[in-house]
Amino acid sequence: MWEYKFMKFCRLFILLFVIITTERLNAQETPASYKFPPRGKNDTIRVASTNDNGEMIPWMSLHEVVIYAERIFRTPADRAAYNRLRYNVLKVMPYALFAKRRYEQLERDLASTTDRKEHKKLVKQCDQEIKQMFKTEIKELTITQGQILTKLIDREVGRTTYEIVKETQGGVKAFLYQSVARVVGHNLKSTYNPEEERDIEAIIASSGFYRQ
Repeated sequence: MWEYKFMKFCRLFILLFVIITTERLNAQETPASYKFPPRGKNDTIRVASTNDNGEMIPWMSLHEVVIYAERIFRTPADRAAYNRLRYNVLKVMPYALFAKRRYEQLERDLASTTDRKEHKKLVKQCDQEIKQMFKTEIKELTITQGQILTKLIDREVGRTTYEIVKETQGGVKAFLYQSVARVVGHNLKSTYNPEEERDIEAIIASSGFYRQ
């Protein structure tokens, strides 16, 4: 009987010891025990913080700042050519970004349903929006601007304009569109190579199109 009471007492003691130890550990891990820097009267902005051995270090993320050196041109003609290229790239870049956003939305919409009729409806709706943009704005582009646009679409979408038309409208229409494009000096199969288009890359990087 005495041994039984002793064992019971030992178990109770061990249980109390575990509870007390756990409470101490929890108390050590509570945010109240962390050391925060003193706040000034104007410190009203909530920011993230990192625990550095018990001392909370406040921090906040900043947008990337890119500094570009002033470009030196060999001749006035080179400067003029670069300025023309910059004008053309900035002119057509919004269209390429629109195509990117619209086809990304189309892919998300197609992935959300398996109904073939709904697929056709979504593709037709996307095609009509793209065509409307062509009718109202892109048709006024010069040949050079059109050539740049086809390359930028490949840059942004990851597929050439020809491949996009083929996927959404079929191979016959893609062939017809390509034939018409070639007559006016375009090529829907144009691809984009960043190494070959360093000037365009530099223009896009400094344009602010991707700034948050």
